[in-house]
Amino acid sequence: MIVVLHGTVPPDAPKDEQDTLVEAREVSEALGRLGYEPYPLSCTLDLRYLADSLAKLRPEAVFNLVESLEGKGQLIHLAPSVLDHMGLPYTGSSAEALFLTSNKLVAKTLLEKAGVPTAPWMTPEVLQKGSLPFGPPYILKSVWEHASVGLDEDSVIWDERALLQELSRKKARHGGKWFVEAYIEGREFNLSLLESENGPQLLPPAEILFEGYGPGKIRVVGYRAKWEEDSFEYNHTPRTFSFPDRDKPLLRRLSDLAALCWALFNLRGYARVDFRVDAAGNPWVLEVNANPCLTMGGGFASAAEQGGFSYDRLIERILKSCLPP
Repeated sequence: MIVVLHGTVPPDAPKDEQDTLVEAREVSEALGRLGYEPYPLSCTLDLRYLADSLAKLRPEAVFNLVESLEGKGQLIHLAPSVLDHMGLPYTGSSAEALFLTSNKLVAKTLLEKAGVPTAPWMTPEVLQKGSLPFGPPYILKSVWEHASVGLDEDSVIWDERALLQELSRKKARHGGKWFVEAYIEGREFNLSLLESENGPQLLPPAEILFEGYGPGKIRVVGYRAKWEEDSFEYNHTPRTFSFPDRDKPLLRRLSDLAALCWALFNLRGYARVDFRVDAAGNPWVLEVNANPCLTMGGGFASAAEQGGFSYDRLIERILKSCLPP
């Protein structure tokens, strides 16, 4: 038996959380086609109930799809911590790696110390002191939440006097902690990595295109671009895996940086690193995503398909990477 573990999703949850149920169903169906016995299991903050349920089920392994608990990405590491405590093998990155990469401020600090280029940032505390370390444009981001929660055009600010007010609005509307990052105008790339016996295998790189975006429209892959199917942003931000020869040096640089991120955070199983490349051709790491979404047709599965992996083969590869040889 393979337990397919995910966070409990209420009926009125936003689309980014509802997507977890789609992911769990598609992974379970793939495991069934591969000859495994999948057992979907949802979990909440009642970790004792989770531990008791797993003790009764005695699975061979756990396919960990927990991205949040009760809608809070800050709690992503709790479920794998329980799995570690019980000695159960599970897919993807460790509890420690999930914590470090999910907190964007911690991740950016570690990236900077390792010499990996990441966009400059500041906390609200620095902002309140009045002496800003960099100038506009700025972009406001959640410290913990991923899936572009709270991220859209209004997150990009040119007036430093409005930053504190906008941060307060974000916190009031979405909750949690927020920070300010330098907004980098340029191209956006996703580099996906898959564990192999010889270290991480780099899958074909993807670029997000901003088609039909005029000079005054902000180029961000925000919440609408990811989740609102009727929006302009959703329908005008396709990904491409085709590049001209002149991009080869840039793609090699992005691949090297993605592999460095894998090693820095001791990632396992599968991961994705998101980049912005500025007008001068300089790459900047935006986020390191341990355990990115595995829905069919999503970014990671699409990169794997470009790399020659069917969806079922991808799921099997991820599962086997956590099992004893």
